[in-house]
Amino acid sequence: MTSQERVLAAFEFKRPDRIPRFESFWEFTEEWAQQFGPCEDMSDILIWVPNEGTFPTRSRMMSEQDGWIYSVDHWGRTIREKPGTYFVETLEVPIPVGTDPALVHFDPADIEERYVKAESEEQTQRNLERDKAKYCVFGKTGGPYLRTTYVRGEEQFLMDIAGDPELARVLVDKMADHLIGIAREQIQRWSLRDTGVWIYDDMAYNRSPMFSPESFEKIFLPAYRRMIKEYKAAGAKYVLLHSDGNIMPILDMLVDAGIDGLNPLEKRAGMDVATIRSRYPNLILTGGMCNTVTLVKGPVERIEKEAKELIDLGRDGGVVIGTHSISPEIPLEHFAIYDDICHTYGNFEKSSC
Repeated sequence: MTSQERVLAAFEFKRPDRIPRFESFWEFTEEWAQQFGPCEDMSDILIWVPNEGTFPTRSRMMSEQDGWIYSVDHWGRTIREKPGTYFVETLEVPIPVGTDPALVHFDPADIEERYVKAESEEQTQRNLERDKAKYCVFGKTGGPYLRTTYVRGEEQFLMDIAGDPELARVLVDKMADHLIGIAREQIQRWSLRDTGVWIYDDMAYNRSPMFSPESFEKIFLPAYRRMIKEYKAAGAKYVLLHSDGNIMPILDMLVDAGIDGLNPLEKRAGMDVATIRSRYPNLILTGGMCNTVTLVKGPVERIEKEAKELIDLGRDGGVVIGTHSISPEIPLEHFAIYDDICHTYGNFEKSSC
């Protein structure tokens, strides 16, 4: 099977030739490349990412001072960051307190620069066809929680949710409109009707969502219903949700809103794959391999047991195995054990139950 055939068989709850995989790496050293080959060969799924920012036309470098780089990003935020680091500090947001959201107009969804990922549109299309030959390619948008924090500020938006839910709902609906436009464009431009779009919306920590289920139902659920409906109306066969943390308290509502699958299923956050499969038998599960305890600390027996349980759950489809991400804390020898299990026990044409 090709990667696309393998992934889509699993998504249709049919047995693939082997367990599909979805892996990502914080870094991939020469030592790892010598052991495992190119990191690009580790995954069957590739997410193509548009510039979904609300204000890409405002993006600019501002200055460098005392080791900091100051800029305006494509969300319209004034940020500063240290070179070589992963995260940024937000200094100003485009919809601060006192601003009427109705008077803020985001850049259009159809501007060309959002979707040209090479030196030209022609090269972008060639790159896309190359990737589609190797991977099962999906598109991406953010979600209404995380992306609204970008334009409002996370602390302020959480205060809005708690203290002014009507305003929070207005902000979320505005962001949902923007993301629907981005989804429509990429589905059409990148021909993603055979696959679909992932919504990335980190809205929880290890114990619970960042807000109450009641707040989710009032503020976010209508936006999720509308987004998923519109994504599918635009041609997406599947809409999957990525959210870190424990979203179990709101998962019933998300499933009812129409999500087809869930990622990354962090074990440390209580997102137990077997429990979720039992409760939601038609939900596509992607991820599930613990990258913060099992792969970091082992022992070997625990790594093997956890990987085999996930593979067994996916023998008749419905599961794509993977980690949330591979960080430098994971020893090469631990990942090698997991990788070997995927290649041997996860080969359904050769292995036995």
